[in-house]
Amino acid sequence: MKKASYKLHLKKDDIVQVISGKEKGKKGKLLAIFPEEERVTVEKLNMVKRHTKGDGKSRQPGIVEKEAKIHISNVLLVSDKVGKGVRTKRKKLEDGKRVRVCVKTGDVLDKV
Repeated sequence: MKKASYKLHLKKDDIVQVISGKEKGKKGKLLAIFPEEERVTVEKLNMVKRHTKGDGKSRQPGIVEKEAKIHISNVLLVSDKVGKGVRTKRKKLEDGKRVRVCVKTGDVLDKV
């Protein structure tokens, strides 16, 4: 198992924008983060079809559509003020809390 080579700039339930690939420009909510693989899944984006075999009892056979993983470098956190994906950095506040800050505008992106 590979350890993440850099600190993750995203959290679960963040709204992110895809910056490259077939889903470029689209926004969605983060469903899961896989730090050891450096990948994320975004709600309703990068959909793939999987053929499943039924087990005869509960699971139905057929084609299932689900979200595939996207590399974490291909998504940016969406700022409410700017309205699109922005680069972030970490900043320590006076009370000792760490927050994510927009690189361009300097706005705090975390709910403090």
